[in-house]
Amino acid sequence: MLVEKSMHPDWLSNAFLVAAEGGPAVFVDAGADVAPLIEAAERWGTAPVAILRTHGHHDHVENEDDLVRRYSIPVLAEPGEWKWDGLQVRALETPGHSDDGLSFVIGDELVATGDTLFRDAVGGGDVAALRRSVMEVLLELSDPTRVLPGHSDETTIGRERRENPFLRVWSGGEEEGSERVRVGGRGATLLVWSPDYDGNGKAWVRFDGGDEAIVGGSRVERG
Repeated sequence: MLVEKSMHPDWLSNAFLVAAEGGPAVFVDAGADVAPLIEAAERWGTAPVAILRTHGHHDHVENEDDLVRRYSIPVLAEPGEWKWDGLQVRALETPGHSDDGLSFVIGDELVATGDTLFRDAVGGGDVAALRRSVMEVLLELSDPTRVLPGHSDETTIGRERRENPFLRVWSGGEEEGSERVRVGGRGATLLVWSPDYDGNGKAWVRFDGGDEAIVGGSRVERG
């Protein structure tokens, strides 16, 4: 499978072109500059057939209309399965970061996870829904599956299963943390701290009232 990535310099959001060698191609999201992807399509001699939208946030769809006009191709933004010559795509519902969240399994070799699963972290949003999407949907994929996330660096399902701090706690491999912190002026317990693509870290916290959140590390007052 051929993969070309473009990343927005400020948002660090990814857009991809994925192609079966010698066959058709699909775009995954369109928040970054799509010119490198168009150039790759021409270099590979492939014909784009669709845009796969992981979710509708602005940093993932900004240039979507440009691709639709250029190639007259559909935007796929709902669960389903599609097959073109040499290329098969399966859209899995993975809500949590957003209600419309989808992850796209492409050719059983890779999965585009949007803002659901990152290298070392997960997206913010509804904690229970996000946890189900990661643990009950994405972790059902095989360990060698390449993960093309919505931001920053590629990884694999196996690597995240072993090393992602959120997944290690959610799977029972490690205990929840107990550090006392403050988030937005509220007292909370820091359950998980991880690196994140923006360099500020990501945290899962349980507030003193019992509600939980996954928040950017810059919002967490430690010490």
